[in-house]
Amino acid sequence: MNGGHDLGGMHGHGLIDAEPDEPVFHYEWQRRVMAMNIAAGAIGKWNLDMSRHAKERQSPVQYLRNSYYENWLVGLEKLLLESGLITTEELAQGRSMTPLPTELAQRVLRANNVEEVIRRGGQFIMENDVPPQYSIGQKVRVLNNHPGGHTRAPRYVRGKIGVVDRDHGVFVFADENSKGQNHRAPQHIYSVKFSARELWGTKGYEKDCVLIDLWDGHLEAVD
Repeated sequence: MNGGHDLGGMHGHGLIDAEPDEPVFHYEWQRRVMAMNIAAGAIGKWNLDMSRHAKERQSPVQYLRNSYYENWLVGLEKLLLESGLITTEELAQGRSMTPLPTELAQRVLRANNVEEVIRRGGQFIMENDVPPQYSIGQKVRVLNNHPGGHTRAPRYVRGKIGVVDRDHGVFVFADENSKGQNHRAPQHIYSVKFSARELWGTKGYEKDCVLIDLWDGHLEAVD
């Protein structure tokens, strides 16, 4: 979707202020927000792409005003309410007033299982025998569409022509996966190479390029 989160290639936001020896968390509440996201996600009511889209589904003004972990909190609150895990009253009071159903309570992430769960991560590569639509060295164009939902195709690359540099294999299609747990739509992911001048015109350095991972569903062949 065209939201405040899609800032790649845009001017006017200033330089990135890189901090020497930057801590993982600046404040304790940030650590807690990350922990709540991991713990709630382990219950299995949503997937990673649904979580990303929940953060995106706020006004651009609010998204840009919020800090990184504030946007994580906004997304988590949306998912908890939409999945029925909490009520608006419980959110306002900051505590649960009803126990989880037994089948969900069994999935609660315990402290002694955190490291194992984080190391295991999610399973997004798939063994499906899906033939690739494009081959290495082939010219492709990114579809110039404006999806209303989540997409992993950056806005600044739409309509641009690149060359398939690598085929990573078959993965869950994030754009569909964001619609629900049963929308996996396995497709190939490719690293597509774009020249800097294709992306930014004559202001791009002639020898520079950008490699972007894109799915079959983001591309079309160029004759």
